[in-house]
Amino acid sequence: MAAPGSTPRKFLGRLSLPERTFVADTLRAETVGGILLLIAAVAAIAWANSPVGASYEAVSDFHMGPAALGLDLSVQHWAADGLLAVFFFVAGIELKRELVAGELRDPKAAALPVIAAICGMAAPALVYALVNVTGGGSLRGWAVPTATDIAFALAVLAVIGTSLPSAIRAFLLTLAVVDDLFAILIIAIFFTSDLNFAALGGAVVGLGVFWLLLHKGIRGWYVYVPLALVIWGLMYNSGVHATIAGVAMGLMLRCTRHEGETRSPGEHVEHLVRPVSAGLAVPLFALFSAGVNVSGNALHAVFTRPETLGVVLGLVVGKTVGVFGGTWLAARFTKAELNDDLAWPDVFAVASLAGIGFTVSLLIGELAFAGNATLTDEVKAAVLLGSLIAAVFACVLLKLRVRKYQALYEEEERDEDQDGIPDVYEQDKPEYHLRMAAIYEKKAAEHRRKAELAGASRADGDRPA
Repeated sequence: MAAPGSTPRKFLGRLSLPERTFVADTLRAETVGGILLLIAAVAAIAWANSPVGASYEAVSDFHMGPAALGLDLSVQHWAADGLLAVFFFVAGIELKRELVAGELRDPKAAALPVIAAICGMAAPALVYALVNVTGGGSLRGWAVPTATDIAFALAVLAVIGTSLPSAIRAFLLTLAVVDDLFAILIIAIFFTSDLNFAALGGAVVGLGVFWLLLHKGIRGWYVYVPLALVIWGLMYNSGVHATIAGVAMGLMLRCTRHEGETRSPGEHVEHLVRPVSAGLAVPLFALFSAGVNVSGNALHAVFTRPETLGVVLGLVVGKTVGVFGGTWLAARFTKAELNDDLAWPDVFAVASLAGIGFTVSLLIGELAFAGNATLTDEVKAAVLLGSLIAAVFACVLLKLRVRKYQALYEEEERDEDQDGIPDVYEQDKPEYHLRMAAIYEKKAAEHRRKAELAGASRADGDRPA
């Protein structure tokens, strides 16, 4: 119970108007990117399993780049280490914004999604470990089922036509941002090879220059893009995964607005770079990473090998139980009350969406089993199959409540006075009610006029010929 005189915090309650607008814009871009991601994944599987499947391997393994700089990489490697750096750059900006202006800026409000995200990563890792300890498999892939792909999840929502209320979407987005943070830490800590301290020192100096230029207000892509490429190359050669460079630069951008600014520099750069990330970088990564064998024998191996079975169960069971359980426990111990319009089964359905792990899961799978091409492909197949099962499961659960979600969504979107602001945000504004009164008075006058015309017409019809 809340303390006397206090208003209990509502979990999944209505967002503020600025936050709702930001979430809507962000998720709109993520949804488009997610659909492209789905198309790229399907294209990769079709290509790899077609009569010209050998060409898929040939293109993926084709090497290019300056060998003198240690960058003679395969196309697949460029996609994973190069293009995904753009994805993680955007993730860094999202994280910075959440920390300074979003849900994570308030420790009390942040506690619930952070705990849910931590539990949503710990539970899949535990499920994977239990399956592999029991089955005698390798524990190297414990981190594979821990990541959630927000773009893929939103693409699933777009395909099934479910309009979730903005609060649920914001929770899913915040969950994914925190998820990305811990995935970044996992990659940095557990998948760093032998360090080249000279290259690492150069990358740190480059990041320092990057920060100084931002601090001095220097503008111009022609300054930052070449510098970013140098930092990325040095980070790659340092032994630290190159995507960490993208995250570090994203975190350096200012995401708070100064007086007179309609957008912070971080928001401006994110607006420019997100289409490149969602529309090009991530789909190309999917195209050259998702092309796995889907024959009967390959699918049979997914359910018989402990490493792959651990990934599937981690995504489908571990993610759902972890996110839901963490959310319920956090709500209980922080005294946060669930929004009256929603129920815990709704939270369970959203938790099942978190089991859709794709981009980062594929990346970690490649890192965890590097050197074992067969197992790497089997783990990729497990990620795809586990994500598919989680998506179907989530679709069934969400469809059971689709009418409720649509009613809540329509209520949030209603704008009867057509001033561009949803009516639910104007209930305490006298001018809104005056506008609505004028609208209804105009409608009433129109109906009175129509009634008079109808009455006159009836009277004329009743007169004898």
